[in-house]
Amino acid sequence: MDGNGDRPRLQKRKAAEDGDAKQSKAAASRLESCLDLPMDSSSVHEVISYIPSVLPAKHYDSDTTEPISCGLQTLDELRSWKLSEANPFNVAVAPLAPREPPLGHCPCRTLVSHDMMGGYLDDRLLFSSILFVQGTSAEAPYAFYHWQYIDIFNYFTHNLVTIPPAVWTNAAHKHGVPVIGTFITEWTDGATVCEDFLKDEESYRAVADKLVQISLYYGFDGWLINIENALSEVALKNTPLFLRYLTDQMHERIPTSLVMWYDSVIEDGQLKWQNELNESNRMFFDACDGFFTNYNWTEQNLDWMRGYSGVQGRQADVFIGVDVFARGKVVGGMFETNKALEIIRKHNFSAAIFAPGWVYETQDDKTKFRQNQDKFWALLSDYLYIHRPVSTLPFISSFCQGFGKTVYWRGQHETKRSWFNLTAQEVQPLYYHLDIEGQGWLRTRGCPDDAWNGGCSLLLDGLISVSATSPVCAKIFSLHAPLPSKSLVSLIYKPSAGIIVSLELKTTDASLGADMDITSMSPEVLDEGHHLVNQFSRLCGIMHPDGWTVSCSQLELPGCALRELCVKIQRKGELQDTPFSCRVGEIMLLDAASLQAPAELVQGFCIYDVVWLRGAGTSPQSSSPSLRLNATLRWHYPTELVRHFKVYWRQLRGPDPQIPLGQLVLVGRAYSNLFRVTELAVPEPPGLLELVVEPVIRMGFLVPESHWGRRSLSYAEDLTQ
Repeated sequence: MDGNGDRPRLQKRKAAEDGDAKQSKAAASRLESCLDLPMDSSSVHEVISYIPSVLPAKHYDSDTTEPISCGLQTLDELRSWKLSEANPFNVAVAPLAPREPPLGHCPCRTLVSHDMMGGYLDDRLLFSSILFVQGTSAEAPYAFYHWQYIDIFNYFTHNLVTIPPAVWTNAAHKHGVPVIGTFITEWTDGATVCEDFLKDEESYRAVADKLVQISLYYGFDGWLINIENALSEVALKNTPLFLRYLTDQMHERIPTSLVMWYDSVIEDGQLKWQNELNESNRMFFDACDGFFTNYNWTEQNLDWMRGYSGVQGRQADVFIGVDVFARGKVVGGMFETNKALEIIRKHNFSAAIFAPGWVYETQDDKTKFRQNQDKFWALLSDYLYIHRPVSTLPFISSFCQGFGKTVYWRGQHETKRSWFNLTAQEVQPLYYHLDIEGQGWLRTRGCPDDAWNGGCSLLLDGLISVSATSPVCAKIFSLHAPLPSKSLVSLIYKPSAGIIVSLELKTTDASLGADMDITSMSPEVLDEGHHLVNQFSRLCGIMHPDGWTVSCSQLELPGCALRELCVKIQRKGELQDTPFSCRVGEIMLLDAASLQAPAELVQGFCIYDVVWLRGAGTSPQSSSPSLRLNATLRWHYPTELVRHFKVYWRQLRGPDPQIPLGQLVLVGRAYSNLFRVTELAVPEPPGLLELVVEPVIRMGFLVPESHWGRRSLSYAEDLTQ
């Protein structure tokens, strides 16, 4: 699928150790017992043992026990896949959000196929075939955040079965973008696989059933089927039947799912890329949801296809492949990919953009990644369609892109290190550079140098020209959000000198569902003494803005829907060219009736799969290497309420003078009800510590400590050894 077929094969991960299945069942049994513990049960007690970890090697890093995501390498792995042995850490927690227009109403769609240095990158080992699903430290990682432009996201590798990492699925789903994995067979080995699973109905149905189960369990939305090897007569006959069965089963289990076919094999079984949909490959298109052409097409191919009967009524389901690396004889590519999009849209076809990670892979200075990424998508923007998220309140974003130089919380450094975790990505704004005739210019971009929450803020910079007669208005979000009778809007920002910052909202009648009779309004900022502001402040607790301005406005627009959310920049002072910058930290749109503290408690908190290690460095109490705790934490709490969870630990008993008794120490952030503590240095045994989980509510309201989850852990050496 990578165009020339010369991309080096990924090295196979070592086969899972014998006994993985038995160990997974044992872990499940321990979890079941743990979940039965009441909240006030006695502490978990551990006798320290330094035996090698028995956690499945395919789901946990062998050195640190950190959860990982990787694909399936062989047909036997796929056939033997079981729910009881699946990886719970790689389950997507974000449901597929609604958007406008929905996929089925888009006349020309855009698919992105993410093929990045072999896939499953962990951003510490750039050519690794695994991905660390809880995130990792990364100075300058690759990420995607232009979701409003695309319709489908495909995670591609050269594994037989590519299971999209949950961090990518979560980020896509928040923006209403379905995610599809990849099933690929290639060359001689691939032909052997196909002869095996396509030999009869029972065999191809068994494989399809496993693909459906995998998609359903991990929470993604379908498959790209890529058969890049010749097929025998029997295998060829069964391939459309396999496709149709897989498509039907996916639709039955996941109504919004998609199964797509890549342009490769033709009707006589030869591997012969056509670069178009025609009678030689139509049999595969007719059996599934979409067709992804090879990359070496010309405009003549597209012109011919427009009149081809096999396309009629399904032109939006034909995705014209565009290789951003521009390998072979292709149109456009690299920073001229827009040339390919222009021709594709001219002929009213959908587009499949392959390997846009080119903007990262080929650029030596990785610190300019955001600049290169924004440039690439800005060049394509004239040929892409902006999708609006459909949101009921609350609508919240602090613009985090899922990575940064440090982790911020309420404008303060929470963790001072570079990081990467796409599950932390929040709903993204519109990024663009706009020259405003007679008014000046405006640019919007993500900036990691300062933030309110997460890893970056939205930086608005530009110029209000001396001739400008009106403020500069930056469109931040295009959305569809029906409004309640009374709403509260919170805007947090840092302005440069000489400007006035305010909100401008564009609304319409909620029943119309389209941009008809748009009304613009600028809500008045409420005084600090207003009862809504007081109520909001009590719920959020004390904040230390450190240069940030926190403003609240009230809306009373029942029956209306918000269509655009804009920030207005106005000159203050004498008439002159006025350069400006405004860092937007967070925007929240809340139902005023929802301003109340959450009543939910963290429940069922348990600790299991404990592994003890001796790590680098020495313990303060001895000259031996420090003792490291590794353990899985699980609890129950409504995840739709939270932005994330903070996981802490504290020492309850021990001689370590560096950690005062009772002081909570942050371990990390969790984005689901599951977290793996890894390499946590703890005092020498015997010891007693407490692990604590704090829900961080999306609306910023503080959760009383009495509602947090807590479990104590005592540990001692095995005196019998």
